[in-house]
Amino acid sequence: MPYQLTIVVPVYNEEENLERVEQELVHYIGIASVPTSILFVNDGSKDNSQDLIETICERQPHFNFISFEDNRGLSAAIKAGFDTVESPLVGYIDADLQTAPEDFNLLLEHSSKYHLVTGVRADRKDSFVKNMSSKIANGIRRSFTKDGMDDTGCPLKIIHSDYAKRIPMFKGLHRFLPAMILLQNGNIIQIPVQHFPRMAGTAKFGLWNRLLGPLMDCFAYLWMKRKYINYTIAKRSQ
Repeated sequence: MPYQLTIVVPVYNEEENLERVEQELVHYIGIASVPTSILFVNDGSKDNSQDLIETICERQPHFNFISFEDNRGLSAAIKAGFDTVESPLVGYIDADLQTAPEDFNLLLEHSSKYHLVTGVRADRKDSFVKNMSSKIANGIRRSFTKDGMDDTGCPLKIIHSDYAKRIPMFKGLHRFLPAMILLQNGNIIQIPVQHFPRMAGTAKFGLWNRLLGPLMDCFAYLWMKRKYINYTIAKRSQ
């Protein structure tokens, strides 16, 4: 059967996590409610991540990868994954596995009615500073975008691929995925999912990335919203 869902996994210096990522995603493919494949996007890692990714893809038939020449950031990695997939649905999960692949099945229950289904981390296992900065950043973003989402930073999402491919590329993209679907007149929903402490590797975002950076991105979003073009083709030649 053709794949119905491709899960994009951005990777930047995650060599300590990749074998566990492989195990968890192989397990998920076995229980997935639709035929599923995996796409690693190596964001210019400086460690041994690329060699491990190639080894994993050689032994796992449902795994593929693309690799950047240099580090371009999480938003670029996610967008490149969206542009590469061929399945009707695209998922996204971080390589730190602080969310559970099995929860994709919870999101899939709603994917026929909603163009984006995002997880919301109901019981976050992060530090007080990380939780509070994310809460404040989400509040600021929500006031700008009016998307109604409580946790756009949750790294567990499913999007209709045709909508994902139309999202314009910009830094900070990963925080505005629900808002960008709304700009396309799509509909969105958030579903509670599990959350776990990071088991290995190093977090890539600090206070600036979680709080001050997103504030500036909000102004870029408002500019984009004013300039955004929507169109629907009514008829074409045969």
